[in-house]
Amino acid sequence: MAAVELTVFQVILLFWSLRTAESQVMTLPGCESYCGDISIPYPFGMKEGCYLDERFKILCNSSSGVPKLTVNGTDLEVNNISVDDSTIAVMFPIVFANCSGKDGNTVVDLEGSPFVFSSENYFIARGCGNLALMNQNQSAIGGCVSLCDKNRDSMMASCSGIDCCQTRIPSFLKVFNVTMKGLEDGKGSRGENECRYAFLIDERWTNYGGYYYDYYFGGNFDFYYDKRERDHVPVVLDWGIDRRVFESLVKNGSFYNSSYTSTCEFPSPSITSTNQSSTVKCSCKPGFEGNPYLSGICQEGRTYVHYRRKIKAKMAGLGVGVGFGALFLLIGLWWLYKVFKRKRSEKLKRKYFKRNGGLLLQEQLSSGEVNVEKIKMFPSKELDKATDHYNVNRTLGQGGQGTVYKGMLADGKIVAVKKSKVIDEGNLRQFINEVVLLSQINHRNVVKLLGCCLETELPLLVYEFIPNGTLFQFLHDPNEDFPLTWEMRLRIAAEVAGALFYLHSAASLPIFHRDIKSTNILLDEKYRAKVADFGTSRSVSIDQTHVTTLVQGTFGYLDPEYFQSSQFTDKSDVYSFGVVLVELLTGQKPISFTRSEEQGRSLATYFIMVLESNCLFDILDPQVVKQGKREDVLMVASLARSCLRLNGRKRPTMKEVTMALERIKKSENLIVEQENEYDRKEVMGAPWDVTSASTISSFDICAPSSIDEKPLFHTC
Repeated sequence: MAAVELTVFQVILLFWSLRTAESQVMTLPGCESYCGDISIPYPFGMKEGCYLDERFKILCNSSSGVPKLTVNGTDLEVNNISVDDSTIAVMFPIVFANCSGKDGNTVVDLEGSPFVFSSENYFIARGCGNLALMNQNQSAIGGCVSLCDKNRDSMMASCSGIDCCQTRIPSFLKVFNVTMKGLEDGKGSRGENECRYAFLIDERWTNYGGYYYDYYFGGNFDFYYDKRERDHVPVVLDWGIDRRVFESLVKNGSFYNSSYTSTCEFPSPSITSTNQSSTVKCSCKPGFEGNPYLSGICQEGRTYVHYRRKIKAKMAGLGVGVGFGALFLLIGLWWLYKVFKRKRSEKLKRKYFKRNGGLLLQEQLSSGEVNVEKIKMFPSKELDKATDHYNVNRTLGQGGQGTVYKGMLADGKIVAVKKSKVIDEGNLRQFINEVVLLSQINHRNVVKLLGCCLETELPLLVYEFIPNGTLFQFLHDPNEDFPLTWEMRLRIAAEVAGALFYLHSAASLPIFHRDIKSTNILLDEKYRAKVADFGTSRSVSIDQTHVTTLVQGTFGYLDPEYFQSSQFTDKSDVYSFGVVLVELLTGQKPISFTRSEEQGRSLATYFIMVLESNCLFDILDPQVVKQGKREDVLMVASLARSCLRLNGRKRPTMKEVTMALERIKKSENLIVEQENEYDRKEVMGAPWDVTSASTISSFDICAPSSIDEKPLFHTC
């Protein structure tokens, strides 16, 4: 946890504590600090208000001066409490079996308490043929086996496996529950009737060779041998403060968590996730002493103060001379580092420029084959700053070609920065292709390329910023406060058609977009359409009729004829535009798994099936039915069906589609009659057979009899 900012009072308290070296305060004011000769430091205490909570309460027998800690109903005699390493030493019961009336198993459960058995304890089992197991949650988690020695009548003093075994306890042991079983030695069943016992013991109370140095019971004696004379042995428990309680103390100002004098250790995520321990342990830093749990501020030790003053005196003179030398050395190293960094950066920029197709772009620009007025080369630093180092919060969208970020240039202009994905040599030509194509296009309904940057690890394109997202978002995640009206749908369709007509025939070289879809149609501040994403586009010569490549595109918009032949023509763009028209009419997605297999997952297939079933008005968007003139809706639906013809030759050109949409926009009372076969001459002249509402039987679409009525709900 980060250090908490200190108030003026806290700073004074810290200064006072660092200057004080006499007595170390270990308890809260007004609380007793000893029970007998055992120190009781905070968060432990003997009366209410002196301990952190009930789990740290110490019961003190005033007559005997023996403190006790109660954990889940078990009373443990306390030998020592340490705040330096957050441990408490207690007397722990021995488990006996077949031992002169001492039989019994005391289960000590520390669950729910701030205590855990320290890994500094040993588990020791004594007895001939004794299998002793430690159990937790009804399963064995450790133990050992002591073998029999028939040649000895008494237990050995050492613990090497004969009549005695020992092992380390598992980490974060919370429950001490021992089961023992006598084992046969192969020559009889001596182990079954032998006195057996097991216990935990603090390793600090064992001496070399297996001796126990008993400070509390007097003398240095063989503990292993004299085991049956005692019922309890010393064990050490680790403890700490619950993390939530600790954070609450810091929040309310009771704990300052001064990083200068003390430090607090938090449980690792792996430990916390298994609920093994969620306690915080604090300690004074080297050179400081006291109780870090009182306020988080430890006092400076006397020895450390003297040592520090002595060192300061010796180093004062030397430091002045060395300081100036180090200053000049650092200035020189800093200058060399800046020079090296600048040269390395320039070298990397040249490397990236070459790898990202800079030479290829220069070759195309200098060949004279394309007419490019100007492409601005943006510095990498400018775009990095503009996008806030490509902050994920600036992401506008992601696609197959890369990620687009919103950025603001130094002059305040808002732009969209496209960061291409890692590219190989094949994709490199696609990237340069997009730069060259967009640089030639000048149309109000095509997104404008402002420039590029090739000196970064991943190439960048800079476009004009289109603020209102994509047509896909506007259709399928509508804004209730600003719905997409019929008039807007018709205008957007006409604008996209005009842009494609320009690309197919009016640009300096005809361009096939090859990925027309609603997500590649952006809407500006006036909700005008802007065709975007030319990463897979292809320019063709005047006499070319198609481009043969690997099939690329988006399912739901992909021309079936192109999918079969791998020959992309201008009519393939027409098919994709037809799917967009159906999206505008129905408000449905191009691929949907909510439709049944009979209806078809593809919107284009579903649309054709609905037309054949004379049920068009059953699938139209409510806004279209409510606002669009019946005659205009039928004309757009007929145009969409023509664009979706399986035979590409029978589809209209984008010029014809554009002219038809412009006529529909201008018409007020025209009604279209469906033709059995699409006639291009009729489209160019009088695009759709015009008749009255009563003569529309050949189209035979389920629709209301009056365009002013709400759509009828009936089954086709």
